[in-house]
Amino acid sequence: MSNKDPIGLFDSGIGGTSIWSAIHHLMPSEDTIYLADSKNAPYGIKSKDEIIGLSIKNTEFLLERNAKIVVVACNTATTNAIKELRAKYDVPFIGIEPAIKPAALHSKTQKIGILATKGTLSSELFNKAVEIYHDTEIIEQIGHGLVELIEAGHLDSVEMDQLLRSYVEPMVEANIDYLVLGCSHYPYLIPQLKKILPENIQIIDSGEAVARQTYNVLKANSALNQQEKGKAVFYTNGNPKVLDGILKHQYAVEYKEF
Repeated sequence: MSNKDPIGLFDSGIGGTSIWSAIHHLMPSEDTIYLADSKNAPYGIKSKDEIIGLSIKNTEFLLERNAKIVVVACNTATTNAIKELRAKYDVPFIGIEPAIKPAALHSKTQKIGILATKGTLSSELFNKAVEIYHDTEIIEQIGHGLVELIEAGHLDSVEMDQLLRSYVEPMVEANIDYLVLGCSHYPYLIPQLKKILPENIQIIDSGEAVARQTYNVLKANSALNQQEKGKAVFYTNGNPKVLDGILKHQYAVEYKEF
Protein backbone atom coordinates (compact mmCIF):
# COMPACT_ATOMS: atom_id res chain seq x y z
CA MET A 1 0.00 0.00 0.00
CA SER A 2 1.11 3.57 -0.67
CA ASN A 3 0.82 6.18 2.08
CA LYS A 4 -0.71 8.57 -0.47
CA ASP A 5 -3.60 6.23 -1.27
CA PRO A 6 -6.95 6.94 0.42
CA ILE A 7 -8.71 5.28 3.33
CA GLY A 8 -11.87 3.61 2.01
CA LEU A 9 -15.06 3.27 4.06
CA PHE A 10 -18.41 1.70 3.24
CA ASP A 11 -21.75 1.38 4.99
CA SER A 12 -25.29 0.37 4.15
CA GLY A 13 -26.04 4.09 3.97
CA ILE A 14 -25.22 7.38 5.64
CA GLY A 15 -24.69 6.02 9.17
CA GLY A 16 -21.02 5.19 8.68
CA THR A 17 -20.30 8.90 8.31
CA SER A 18 -20.17 8.85 12.13
CA ILE A 19 -17.14 6.54 11.75
CA TRP A 20 -15.73 8.67 8.92
CA SER A 21 -15.99 11.75 11.15
CA ALA A 22 -13.97 10.09 13.93
CA ILE A 23 -11.30 8.97 11.41
CA HIS A 24 -11.16 12.40 9.76
CA HIS A 25 -10.84 14.09 13.17
CA LEU A 26 -7.96 11.80 14.23
CA MET A 27 -6.19 11.78 10.84
CA PRO A 28 -7.01 15.03 8.97
CA SER A 29 -4.05 14.47 6.64
CA GLU A 30 -5.59 11.32 5.12
CA ASP A 31 -7.55 11.25 1.87
CA THR A 32 -10.82 9.36 2.34
CA ILE A 33 -13.42 7.76 0.09
CA TYR A 34 -16.83 7.03 1.59
CA LEU A 35 -19.40 4.77 -0.07
CA ALA A 36 -23.04 4.83 1.04
CA ASP A 37 -24.96 1.82 -0.29
CA SER A 38 -28.27 3.49 0.61
CA LYS A 39 -30.15 1.73 -2.17
CA ASN A 40 -29.73 -1.55 -0.27
CA ALA A 41 -30.26 -0.22 3.27
CA PRO A 42 -30.88 -1.57 5.80
CA TYR A 43 -28.49 -4.54 5.76
CA GLY A 44 -29.85 -5.75 9.09
CA ILE A 45 -32.85 -7.49 7.54
CA LYS A 46 -30.89 -9.27 4.80
CA SER A 47 -29.47 -12.81 4.78
CA LYS A 48 -25.81 -13.47 5.55
CA ASP A 49 -25.14 -14.37 1.90
CA GLU A 50 -26.74 -11.13 0.70
CA ILE A 51 -24.65 -9.11 3.16
CA ILE A 52 -21.45 -10.85 2.04
CA GLY A 53 -22.29 -10.20 -1.62
CA LEU A 54 -22.97 -6.50 -1.02
CA SER A 55 -19.82 -6.16 1.09
CA ILE A 56 -17.70 -7.69 -1.71
CA LYS A 57 -19.24 -5.31 -4.24
CA ASN A 58 -18.60 -2.31 -1.98
CA THR A 59 -15.02 -3.40 -1.28
CA GLU A 60 -14.24 -3.73 -4.99
CA PHE A 61 -15.68 -0.25 -5.61
CA LEU A 62 -13.19 1.14 -3.07
CA LEU A 63 -10.25 -0.96 -4.25
CA GLU A 64 -10.83 0.24 -7.83
CA ARG A 65 -10.17 3.70 -6.37
CA ASN A 66 -6.92 2.52 -4.74
CA ALA A 67 -8.08 2.32 -1.12
CA LYS A 68 -5.07 1.31 1.02
CA ILE A 69 -7.29 0.10 3.86
CA VAL A 70 -11.02 -0.65 4.01
CA VAL A 71 -13.10 0.34 7.02
CA VAL A 72 -16.30 -1.68 7.18
CA ALA A 73 -18.26 1.17 8.80
CA CYS A 74 -21.32 -1.01 9.35
CA ASN A 75 -21.93 -3.32 12.30
CA THR A 76 -24.06 -5.75 10.30
CA ALA A 77 -21.50 -6.04 7.49
CA THR A 78 -18.67 -6.50 10.00
CA THR A 79 -20.38 -9.21 12.03
CA ASN A 80 -21.55 -11.10 8.93
CA ALA A 81 -18.91 -10.54 6.25
CA ILE A 82 -15.52 -9.34 7.51
CA LYS A 83 -14.12 -12.87 7.85
CA GLU A 84 -14.90 -13.52 4.16
CA LEU A 85 -13.51 -10.14 3.10
CA ARG A 86 -10.21 -10.73 4.88
CA ALA A 87 -9.90 -14.16 3.26
CA LYS A 88 -10.59 -12.76 -0.23
CA TYR A 89 -8.47 -9.58 -0.30
CA ASP A 90 -4.93 -8.64 0.75
CA VAL A 91 -5.83 -5.13 1.91
CA PRO A 92 -6.26 -4.61 5.68
CA PHE A 93 -9.86 -4.44 6.95
CA ILE A 94 -11.06 -2.59 10.03
CA GLY A 95 -14.43 -3.69 11.41
CA ILE A 96 -16.94 -2.13 13.74
CA GLU A 97 -18.62 -4.12 16.50
CA PRO A 98 -20.89 -3.10 19.39
CA ALA A 99 -18.72 -1.81 22.26
CA ILE A 100 -19.88 -4.45 24.73
CA LYS A 101 -16.52 -4.72 26.51
CA PRO A 102 -16.25 -1.20 28.01
CA ALA A 103 -19.93 -1.22 28.98
CA ALA A 104 -19.75 -4.62 30.67
CA LEU A 105 -16.49 -3.82 32.48
CA HIS A 106 -17.70 -0.48 33.85
CA SER A 107 -21.36 -1.26 34.58
CA LYS A 108 -22.22 -0.91 38.27
CA THR A 109 -25.70 -2.42 37.92
CA GLN A 110 -24.31 -5.28 35.78
CA LYS A 111 -27.07 -4.56 33.31
CA ILE A 112 -26.41 -2.99 29.92
CA GLY A 113 -28.64 -2.36 26.93
CA ILE A 114 -27.74 -2.89 23.28
CA LEU A 115 -29.68 -1.24 20.48
CA ALA A 116 -28.71 -2.84 17.16
CA THR A 117 -29.98 -4.33 13.92
CA LYS A 118 -31.34 -7.85 13.65
CA GLY A 119 -28.37 -8.78 11.45
CA THR A 120 -25.89 -7.79 14.15
CA LEU A 121 -27.72 -9.31 17.12
CA SER A 122 -28.21 -12.65 15.35
CA SER A 123 -24.63 -12.92 14.08
CA GLU A 124 -22.11 -15.47 15.30
CA LEU A 125 -19.49 -12.81 16.00
CA PHE A 126 -21.87 -10.85 18.24
CA ASN A 127 -23.00 -13.90 20.18
CA LYS A 128 -19.41 -14.97 20.83
CA ALA A 129 -18.72 -11.51 22.27
CA VAL A 130 -21.80 -11.71 24.50
CA GLU A 131 -20.76 -15.11 25.91
CA ILE A 132 -17.59 -13.61 27.37
CA TYR A 133 -19.55 -11.32 29.71
CA HIS A 134 -21.90 -13.88 31.24
CA ASP A 135 -21.88 -12.02 34.60
CA THR A 136 -23.55 -9.03 32.95
CA GLU A 137 -27.19 -9.04 31.92
CA ILE A 138 -27.32 -7.81 28.33
CA ILE A 139 -30.70 -6.54 27.21
CA GLU A 140 -30.89 -6.66 23.41
CA GLN A 141 -33.28 -4.58 21.33
CA ILE A 142 -33.60 -4.61 17.55
CA GLY A 143 -33.98 -1.05 16.25
CA HIS A 144 -36.75 -1.81 13.77
CA GLY A 145 -37.35 1.16 11.48
CA LEU A 146 -34.58 3.44 12.81
CA VAL A 147 -32.21 3.11 9.85
CA GLU A 148 -35.06 3.68 7.39
CA LEU A 149 -36.06 6.92 9.16
CA ILE A 150 -32.45 8.16 9.28
CA GLU A 151 -31.93 7.33 5.58
CA ALA A 152 -35.13 9.25 4.76
CA GLY A 153 -33.86 12.30 6.64
CA HIS A 154 -36.42 12.05 9.48
CA LEU A 155 -34.05 12.29 12.44
CA ASP A 156 -36.18 14.67 14.47
CA SER A 157 -39.60 13.27 13.61
CA VAL A 158 -42.39 12.35 16.04
CA GLU A 159 -42.21 8.79 14.72
CA MET A 160 -38.50 8.60 15.59
CA ASP A 161 -39.15 9.83 19.13
CA GLN A 162 -41.94 7.30 19.63
CA LEU A 163 -39.82 4.42 18.32
CA LEU A 164 -36.83 5.32 20.49
CA ARG A 165 -38.99 5.59 23.61
CA SER A 166 -40.56 2.19 22.95
CA TYR A 167 -37.09 0.64 22.59
CA VAL A 168 -35.16 2.22 25.47
CA GLU A 169 -37.77 2.85 28.19
CA PRO A 170 -38.00 -0.91 29.03
CA MET A 171 -34.19 -0.91 29.37
CA VAL A 172 -34.36 2.04 31.77
CA GLU A 173 -36.96 0.17 33.83
CA ALA A 174 -34.63 -2.84 33.88
CA ASN A 175 -31.95 -0.62 35.52
CA ILE A 176 -29.29 -0.47 32.81
CA ASP A 177 -26.51 2.06 33.30
CA TYR A 178 -24.96 1.77 29.82
CA LEU A 179 -26.60 1.84 26.39
CA VAL A 180 -24.43 0.44 23.60
CA LEU A 181 -25.24 1.62 20.09
CA GLY A 182 -24.73 -1.35 17.78
CA CYS A 183 -25.25 0.34 14.41
CA SER A 184 -23.16 3.09 12.82
CA HIS A 185 -26.36 5.01 12.00
CA TYR A 186 -27.34 5.29 15.66
CA PRO A 187 -24.84 7.93 16.89
CA TYR A 188 -26.99 10.44 15.00
CA LEU A 189 -29.74 9.57 17.48
CA ILE A 190 -27.69 10.54 20.56
CA PRO A 191 -29.31 14.00 20.96
CA GLN A 192 -32.79 12.40 21.00
CA LEU A 193 -31.65 9.56 23.27
CA LYS A 194 -30.21 12.02 25.80
CA LYS A 195 -33.63 13.65 26.08
CA ILE A 196 -35.19 10.26 26.88
CA LEU A 197 -32.57 8.60 29.07
CA PRO A 198 -31.78 9.52 32.70
CA GLU A 199 -28.43 11.24 33.17
CA ASN A 200 -26.90 8.23 34.92
CA ILE A 201 -27.09 6.11 31.74
CA GLN A 202 -24.03 6.46 29.54
CA ILE A 203 -24.22 6.00 25.77
CA ILE A 204 -21.35 4.22 24.02
CA ASP A 205 -20.60 4.00 20.31
CA SER A 206 -17.56 2.61 18.48
CA GLY A 207 -16.36 5.60 16.43
CA GLU A 208 -13.25 6.61 18.36
CA ALA A 209 -12.10 3.02 18.86
CA VAL A 210 -12.41 2.32 15.11
CA ALA A 211 -10.46 5.49 14.28
CA ARG A 212 -7.65 4.54 16.69
CA GLN A 213 -7.44 1.01 15.25
CA THR A 214 -7.30 2.40 11.70
CA TYR A 215 -4.47 4.74 12.74
CA ASN A 216 -2.56 1.90 14.43
CA VAL A 217 -2.79 -0.41 11.40
CA LEU A 218 -1.66 2.34 9.00
CA LYS A 219 1.21 3.28 11.30
CA ALA A 220 2.31 -0.36 11.61
CA ASN A 221 2.39 -0.56 7.80
CA SER A 222 4.23 2.79 7.45
CA ALA A 223 1.24 3.98 5.44
CA LEU A 224 0.23 7.20 7.22
CA ASN A 225 -0.07 10.20 4.92
CA GLN A 226 1.93 13.27 5.95
CA GLN A 227 0.28 15.79 3.64
CA GLU A 228 -1.13 19.00 5.09
CA LYS A 229 -4.84 18.36 4.51
CA GLY A 230 -6.65 15.32 3.15
CA LYS A 231 -9.42 15.27 0.54
CA ALA A 232 -12.77 13.61 1.21
CA VAL A 233 -14.92 12.08 -1.54
CA PHE A 234 -18.45 10.78 -0.89
CA TYR A 235 -20.47 8.47 -3.13
CA THR A 236 -24.06 7.30 -2.71
CA ASN A 237 -26.52 5.27 -4.76
CA GLY A 238 -29.39 6.80 -2.79
CA ASN A 239 -30.65 10.35 -2.41
CA PRO A 240 -27.55 12.63 -2.38
CA LYS A 241 -29.47 15.33 -0.48
CA VAL A 242 -29.72 13.12 2.64
CA LEU A 243 -25.97 12.44 2.73
CA ASP A 244 -25.26 16.09 1.93
CA GLY A 245 -27.48 17.15 4.85
CA ILE A 246 -25.71 14.82 7.30
CA LEU A 247 -22.38 16.30 6.15
CA LYS A 248 -23.83 19.82 6.64
CA HIS A 249 -23.13 20.69 2.98
CA GLN A 250 -19.37 20.84 3.60
CA TYR A 251 -18.30 18.16 1.09
CA ALA A 252 -19.15 17.18 -2.46
CA VAL A 253 -21.51 14.20 -2.69
CA GLU A 254 -21.63 12.26 -5.96
CA TYR A 255 -24.50 10.00 -6.99
CA LYS A 256 -23.17 6.72 -8.35
CA GLU A 257 -25.24 3.81 -9.63
CA PHE A 258 -23.60 0.55 -8.52
